[in-house]
Amino acid sequence: MATRKTSPDDLLGPVTLAVGQEDLLLDRVVQEVVAAARAADADTDVRDLTPDQLQPGSLVELTSPSLFAERKVLIVRNAQDLSSDTIKDVKTYLGDPVEDISLVLLHAGGVKGKALLEAARKAGAREVACPKTTKPAERLTFVRQEFRALGRSATPEACQALVDSIGSDLRELASAVAQLTSDVDGTIDEAVVGRYYTGRAEASSFNVADRAVEGRAAEALEALRWSLSTGVAPVLITSALAQGVRAIGKLSSARSGRPADLARELGMPPWKIDRVRQQMRGWTPDGVSLALRAIADADAGVKGGGDDPEYALEKAVVAVARAARMRRG
Repeated sequence: MATRKTSPDDLLGPVTLAVGQEDLLLDRVVQEVVAAARAADADTDVRDLTPDQLQPGSLVELTSPSLFAERKVLIVRNAQDLSSDTIKDVKTYLGDPVEDISLVLLHAGGVKGKALLEAARKAGAREVACPKTTKPAERLTFVRQEFRALGRSATPEACQALVDSIGSDLRELASAVAQLTSDVDGTIDEAVVGRYYTGRAEASSFNVADRAVEGRAAEALEALRWSLSTGVAPVLITSALAQGVRAIGKLSSARSGRPADLARELGMPPWKIDRVRQQMRGWTPDGVSLALRAIADADAGVKGGGDDPEYALEKAVVAVARAARMRRG
């Protein structure tokens, strides 16, 4: 069996192994290999196969010499679900891969189909990790890398605003980055992201909270009215306000230290530590208590305890903004 390790840069290596469950990253591995193959030979034959399409004996047929000596890319999706007999065929092929054929195995990782995974690694396959992105900090890193890959710069605040706006779907995040870089010249900042995505519920509610905890009452009220006019649920706004004030309370009572250390201690991502540090300058312990009581009253008001949810929210926003300025006052 071949044991020469394929270079990570060799897109036309005999075997590429993409491991993980992040669909966007898996698809990108496939796209990169196909693009490289077609750059080498525009007539490359591409076969995209599912486990039920790759039956025992199929791989031998697909990799048999062609009269036209054409280049091929064989993509096997969900390789962990291949039958045991087909896995034997793949293992045999890995020991003697065919020149001008690029085999791309997409494997979810884990225990299922582990023997195939190990065989591909032992054969020296080029391996690409495609892990599921589950943490906010990972999505933030992804957005930064997307801007960098497109040769554009975006402020940290803009990257964070985009993650807050879009959520956890990497395809949507990648699409948003592509749209911004296509439509906007120069450095992309938070204001630009706000113009494009402020209508989203998550972005709007956190925008209200950010302005309020920074003591910017007029801007917070303006953001509140915009959020409500675009259909953001009041409970999302009280929740964002509560999160913002609690974060300030946590950080103000914590020991000083590096963002990474504080992040572990407080259960926050490092980027949030830096943001909250900037927001907490005018806060006092009494201010945190007053703000949380005002938010609790508003929360009760928007959940049926009052006659006017919008007024309850306005009162809470003003109370939070005032509490943010107690030390400065």
